[in-house]
Amino acid sequence: LFQVAADMSADTATGAPPEEDRRSKVLAEYRTTLLQHKETDAKVRSMRDDIKILKKQYDKTEDDLKALQSVGQIIGEVLKQLDDERFIVKASSGPRYVVGCRNKIDKSKLTQGTRVALDMTTLTIMRALPREVDPVVFH
Repeated sequence: LFQVAADMSADTATGAPPEEDRRSKVLAEYRTTLLQHKETDAKVRSMRDDIKILKKQYDKTEDDLKALQSVGQIIGEVLKQLDDERFIVKASSGPRYVVGCRNKIDKSKLTQGTRVALDMTTLTIMRALPREVDPVVFH
């Protein structure tokens, strides 16, 4: 209350109508606060995008770490898909197996000729591998 009275007396000293001067001050304050809000909002959006990117990197690193810590895997090649869950796979060591597939794998990518990694104990398809290339030819 005392501050308002002091502002009014200061406004009358400058010669501007007190309501006009106070209104312009409040508007200026509102504009600066609005600008600060927009800047903060932009920072929050940017940080959320950064978090998404970092989360993807973290998940990939976790998968890589799990792959390194897991038991060795057998390389095989998909010969045929029997049904939604089962595939005939030829292992690199020679024999053919009827195997299942890990739930996270996109089964549409497991077509005939696709190289896959099989779990040593359960012979489950753990991941699809890139096609085999000869390093002498491609490097």
